[in-house]
Amino acid sequence: MQIAVYPATFDPITNGHIDIAKRASSLFDKLIVGVYDRPMKSLLFSTEERLVMTRAALAHLGNIEVKKYSGLTVNFARDEGAGYIVRGLRALSDFEWELQLSLANSSLDSSIETICLMASQEHSFLSSSILKEIALNNGSIDHLAPAIVVESLRNKLLVDSSGNSNIKIVSVRD
Repeated sequence: MQIAVYPATFDPITNGHIDIAKRASSLFDKLIVGVYDRPMKSLLFSTEERLVMTRAALAHLGNIEVKKYSGLTVNFARDEGAGYIVRGLRALSDFEWELQLSLANSSLDSSIETICLMASQEHSFLSSSILKEIALNNGSIDHLAPAIVVESLRNKLLVDSSGNSNIKIVSVRD
């Protein structure tokens, strides 16, 4: 059985992530989408919120399992019996970072290959950060993320009549 992991923070999951997951799921018998719970960056959504949104967004794909993980991605892949790590590339700047990650992972376990899928043209600009920025500034995001994410972002980014936002950034120390 060919198993791959597709790891990311998914803060939150976008239509670009979903496109990569869908395409990767057609290449492997099983795709494990790993929601990383301890990134070295601030998050808008908790791990549990990100898991709920990611599971809902990918529920229509039968051979996908969504799990949280911490620690090294290569160890997560090995523990799950995966021979592949799937990554998405949007631009040249992504390539440099992904190359470094791939080489680091290979130095830790050369039996696990990194597979990079190019973002579809319609999603090549899209990241979770851009999605959050558009939502924060009351831009339309309905075409950029699944309904559960759009609703979750609207609820998280509510601004009251005095102009105060209820945004709570989740620190990696939380």
